Amino acid sequence: MAAPQRVAVLIDCDNISHQLCSAIFEETAQHGTLGIKRAYGDWASDNLSGWRAKLPIHALQPIQQFAYTVRKNATDSALIIDAMDLLYSGNVDVFCLVSSDSDFTRLAMRLRESGKTVYGIGAKTTPKAFQNACDRFTYTEVLGEGMVTLEPGSTSVVTSVKRAHDLDVPTVKSVITPAVTATARDDGWAHLGAVGHHVVNQHPSFDSRNYGFPKLGILVRKQSFLEVKDVPLENGMTQVWVRLRAAGQPAKKSTKKAAATRR
Repeated sequence: MAAPQRVAVLIDCDNISHQLCSAIFEETAQHGTLGIKRAYGDWASDNLSGWRAKLPIHALQPIQQFAYTVRKNATDSALIIDAMDLLYSGNVDVFCLVSSDSDFTRLAMRLRESGKTVYGIGAKTTPKAFQNACDRFTYTEVLGEGMVTLEPGSTSVVTSVKRAHDLDVPTVKSVITPAVTATARDDGWAHLGAVGHHVVNQHPSFDSRNYGFPKLGILVRKQSFLEVKDVPLENGMTQVWVRLRAAGQPAKKSTKKAAATRR
């Protein structure tokens, strides 16, 4: 078994609410072992009083950076310098940059140029340049939100679909259609994993939670322009395949096939 990825979580506390602290670590814990957790800001400021209470709870290391000049964000510089030190230390596989500030765009690009995976977390107002510089970008607006779920053994959504927030996101069809086309086999079927990978490569901020669904598999089952089938494997797992529905073809429920799909 491969060793878990070593993750560094670097939080710009000047523009991220302390109320999101728990949700941020729930999100970043999906990427590996959180070996480094640092919070940046001027800890002498009353503005970070809420964050100060979170430090011992989450074993966060506070990095003090005084604001030497009014209206100049010294915190950004401290975070960037630390990130580059960690890069050259060789002890980090994944960087999670938590900020809505476009100043970290070049940092994200530089880390990726060195072969590191970069996940960004910030508000929906985060400049697109920073969002697209990351391997994946998650909006803070969807963290910790209640999403729709599936009834056990069913492919039908049993709770009402409600978008977490009025996010400025592209339509599902405009994002999924080219991904299915690019990854489909000769028969038109595309593996959902390959589709999801292609989508995120093209749209780092794409997240099924932006549309009110916890998983991509649940989202695609609700799209009338897609067909979905489940293929059981010998190990008890199930592969999900999708293809574009032909014009005029009526919608059907997802199908299951007993035989494993051919590679």
